[in-house]
Amino acid sequence: MLGIKHIKFDASTYVLHYKNGRVVKEGKGLSFYFNSRSSSIVAVPMGTDDVPFIFNQTTADSQNVTVQGQLTYKVEAPKQLGEMLDFSVDANGKYIKNDKEKLHQRLVNESQTASASFMQSLSVKDAVRSAKQVEQEIARGLKDSPAIAMLGITPLTVNILAIKPEPNTAKALEAHTREALLKEADSAIYERRNFAVEQERRIKESELSTEIAIEEKKKQISQKQMEAQVEKAQNDRKLREMKIDADNAVATKEMEAAAIREKNDRALREMRMAANIELEEQRRQLVATKVENEKAEAEAQAYAQDLMLTPYKEMDWRRIMALTGKGLDAKTHIAMAFNDLAQNAQRIGNLNISPDLLQNLITEQQQR
Repeated sequence: MLGIKHIKFDASTYVLHYKNGRVVKEGKGLSFYFNSRSSSIVAVPMGTDDVPFIFNQTTADSQNVTVQGQLTYKVEAPKQLGEMLDFSVDANGKYIKNDKEKLHQRLVNESQTASASFMQSLSVKDAVRSAKQVEQEIARGLKDSPAIAMLGITPLTVNILAIKPEPNTAKALEAHTREALLKEADSAIYERRNFAVEQERRIKESELSTEIAIEEKKKQISQKQMEAQVEKAQNDRKLREMKIDADNAVATKEMEAAAIREKNDRALREMRMAANIELEEQRRQLVATKVENEKAEAEAQAYAQDLMLTPYKEMDWRRIMALTGKGLDAKTHIAMAFNDLAQNAQRIGNLNISPDLLQNLITEQQQR
């Protein structure tokens, strides 16, 4: 109604909205209303795209070959591409013209032009095996092409799928290759047989050389064994002599050591005996001195006691007890009386001692 429409584009499409010859909106993934009577819309795809191609080239030996491959490109300047080609869409978002095919054709033409000079420098046999070099030449030609730069696109990759000559040429190449392969096979068989004969001869020579070397080694081994036996006998004799000398030296050393030990033992015994004699003499002198000292001390003590006791020799023991300063109790008097009785027993006719007195004396003695 009144020509008002709504249109929406995805995020990989760059949109230019022209109204009365001027750009009123531009950008990726736009969605807007517009007047279809006074507006025109350009939608440039921004994603990568693949372009298959196939074209013919002429080789240096005037043979036609077919180059088949695919290239990938990406739109870098969508506004510039929209100005060079027509990507206008109608009110429903469908392209009015198919200028995308024109873009693809230009890329194919540039690829063919970029590879032409290289292919013309090769023979047909070399051309069918130069896919990698052709890829490099096409990629370099597209990168350096002013026409591609004006379109605002960037070639990403170039892949050559096949380089084929014409059927007759292919058959001739196959026949030539087949004959060459058969010739190489025959040469290989001859070389293999010749190599086998040569190897057999080398093996025989190697066997003979090995046998000669073995015999020579055996001879050398026998000589070495004899030399080793002689050397071993000489070494054994030297070892025996050295052992005898060593045994003699050891025996001499042992005898000398025994003599030295005996001498040292004798000297040690003499020293011990002299030490013991001296020790006994010192002990004897010590004992004599001790005895003399003890005797002198005993005599001194006896003399002192004798001097102390001389005044008491003529005194009665009763007086001595009285001089001690201690009083005599009844029991002591009784004991003294019994003592006097005992001394004068021959003078006593009869003596009566009561049992009570004896019992009292015994009881007091036990209590003590």
